[in-house]
Amino acid sequence: MRYLAIIIMTLLTLNSSAQNAESIKPVSGGTSKHDYSVKIVRFADLEAVMKKNDDKLYVVNFWATWCRPCVLELPEFMEVNDAYRNQPRFKMILVSLDMAKEAETTVRAFLEKRKMDVDVYLLDDNKHMNEWIPAIDQNWSGAIPATVFYRNGEKVEFIENKMQKSELEQLIKKYL
Repeated sequence: MRYLAIIIMTLLTLNSSAQNAESIKPVSGGTSKHDYSVKIVRFADLEAVMKKNDDKLYVVNFWATWCRPCVLELPEFMEVNDAYRNQPRFKMILVSLDMAKEAETTVRAFLEKRKMDVDVYLLDDNKHMNEWIPAIDQNWSGAIPATVFYRNGEKVEFIENKMQKSELEQLIKKYL
């Protein structure tokens, strides 16, 4: 009889948890149909995306799943992205520096778990990092997180550190 009571309580708890999980909606504004894809690119391909001359402000954040400061700042980046995503002159892009072989496992799982509905590129160009790091900014040591802001194909700001939400918002307002 005692085992039957334990089984019934366990089933009721599982049922209640499942119902609560179904009512939780993505925080970042994503939909359940989002595929959380990660586009693996070389720097030339990424540069073509970032430096478009289309009157948009591109906020490009370099990060990795193994970088603690990166992971800590991403929720605030997603909040800001959600606030500006419908502005036609704004685009946020995340550039993962994880290993390419981890794109569909580690990186995608990270995005799915956090409901990160944003364009994500994985920069698979380690052989040329001594070329693309200074191409982003001459003073960049290569440390992450790092965020670069482009407007009409030109870099307008570069930050090599974890950013606070207020600082990010202030720079977006400045360049929008």
